[in-house]
Amino acid sequence: MAGTLSKVINLLGNMGWRYAGFRARHELLRKSGLLKRKFPVNPAFKRYCSLAQWKQQPAVFFFADRESLTFARDPDEELKTTFNNIKNGVFLLFNSVQTDLGKNYDWVTNPDSGFHYDIKKHWTEIPDYSREAGDIKFVWEKSRFSYLYDVMRYDYHFKEDQAEFVFAEIISWIRSNPINCGPNYRCSQEMSLRVMNWLFALYYYRNSPSLTNEVFDQVQHTIYWHMHHVYNNINFSRIAVRNNHAITETLALYLTGTFFPSMPGADVWKKKGKAWFEEEIAYQVYEDGTFLQFSMNYHRVVVQLLTWAIVLSEKNGDKLSDAVYDRARKSVVFLRTCMVEENGWLPNYGANDGALFFKLSNGHFRDYRPQLDALAEVLGMDLALDGREDAAWCGSGRPTATWRPEDGVHTFAQGGYYVIREPQTLTFIKCGSYKDRPSQADNLHLDIWYKGENILPDAGSYKYNTDAETMRYFSGTESHNTVMLDDKDQMLKGGHFIWFFWSQNARASLKEDEGEYTFIGSVNMFRYITPHIVHRRVVVKQKNKPIWQVKDEMIMAPARMEMRQMWHTPLNISNKVSIVAGTEKGERIEGQKRDGWYSSLYGYKEKTEEWYFSGRNKIIDTNITVETN
Repeated sequence: MAGTLSKVINLLGNMGWRYAGFRARHELLRKSGLLKRKFPVNPAFKRYCSLAQWKQQPAVFFFADRESLTFARDPDEELKTTFNNIKNGVFLLFNSVQTDLGKNYDWVTNPDSGFHYDIKKHWTEIPDYSREAGDIKFVWEKSRFSYLYDVMRYDYHFKEDQAEFVFAEIISWIRSNPINCGPNYRCSQEMSLRVMNWLFALYYYRNSPSLTNEVFDQVQHTIYWHMHHVYNNINFSRIAVRNNHAITETLALYLTGTFFPSMPGADVWKKKGKAWFEEEIAYQVYEDGTFLQFSMNYHRVVVQLLTWAIVLSEKNGDKLSDAVYDRARKSVVFLRTCMVEENGWLPNYGANDGALFFKLSNGHFRDYRPQLDALAEVLGMDLALDGREDAAWCGSGRPTATWRPEDGVHTFAQGGYYVIREPQTLTFIKCGSYKDRPSQADNLHLDIWYKGENILPDAGSYKYNTDAETMRYFSGTESHNTVMLDDKDQMLKGGHFIWFFWSQNARASLKEDEGEYTFIGSVNMFRYITPHIVHRRVVVKQKNKPIWQVKDEMIMAPARMEMRQMWHTPLNISNKVSIVAGTEKGERIEGQKRDGWYSSLYGYKEKTEEWYFSGRNKIIDTNITVETN
């Protein structure tokens, strides 16, 4: 087993010296108090331009103002109920957990733990993870202001002016959160999202009497110091984190420089923000259209950011690089290929924190059609999906070419995904090596859908800050449809979001013949136990029948360790699924049943039926059949 020194060496090999050096320097500056000096508390107010001057500046948004929008109105009851809940202080946090924050929420109390953050503390003194405080994301959630889209959509569809409420919410936040203090200044991505959502509201209510000079001055002042913070902390996201955070923050810098050109440094923010955004997209979205966070939901985050970036850069005569368009199209193709036709859902694969930053239509959080449709239209693609409201708000163009994934096999080798599409089934297999930080220990996970139901699902994420046992279950191997050795994960778990001894040397093929599809894949894993262990999995899918044969083999695994094959089924459909396992010689292996967990939405979990089959001979043959009645 790995010791401390071997873990340190492995971390350096995985993440590189640049990462390690930056993290060490950053922590030194933070603990010494030197980092504080770059982020002043409550700086003196300064007006950079008047409201009248801002309205006259030439930058072009998605739309000119509320009055210029002309798409069809649809005043439905679901939207009305959502709006009334918001007005009464009831919010759907993470698009999952309905929570009564009250009409006078203080913006810094964690509704999950009850912990009240000290608003006088500088952001560098606020920990991301604290057992006492609980999951800080519960505090950040309302402060993103994504709920304003429900308010503005209600305003538009019901023709009821909500400008006074919207600006009252924004001013309440500004007065409750001193600049660079408290939990809401802890994360640059959260600050970037807040600025983008406020920008949307400023344009929507551009001609409203509620947008007074005083309101605009306060919002403008706060936006400046948000972006001052983001710019001066951008290397944390671009070096230490390098995921969707960096994409969000670089885009926010570019947009702020575009729409607030009179702010000090705006020209630099715009120029560098654009260049950095293009670099991040080219690096983070692989050439096959997959994404380095190994997460469907975080890839959708990037899809929405790409929609903003492409539309607004084009409208302002500042078109982005060809690489951005290339990765955007390939992202649409990949995610659409993984989509279930019946409801627009995708496998619950990878880390999922409930993020949907710019929700511009009704529908379930797991339905990806609205966001993919919007980006596809921007790119001139018609995905053969029903029309969605998101595209109308984004002012996207008219599609010129229809595209939809064909039935059959689809390979995305760089990301490590293999997909079999049929009219009634979707089979999704993960098999990849890691050059970027993995999210979950889930290699050779098998995800099966039949008639729109997730027969064998990925358990999801649940929460990023809860007890260690629960976090290990959801991020680890046990909650995936793959294989363990004893109770060990495929990789060695470190602190939050860190894995040691990444799975490597993945090899895979996916082929089709007259009667079946055959996947063959192998990955070097459990390397912290012994370096040469390989998990080999063969999946044979019978054509147009809900029948799968799976053969798992552990090569070079220690004889003393037990091979454990895991399967998870939702309780409401467990009686429809037959899973029969045996040895290579045909001897039946009795499965053991126990309770498992499934988290389709962040912060919420439900019980599942979990089966595992085990043995020391290191080969298990399994037949999976779904009832067709």
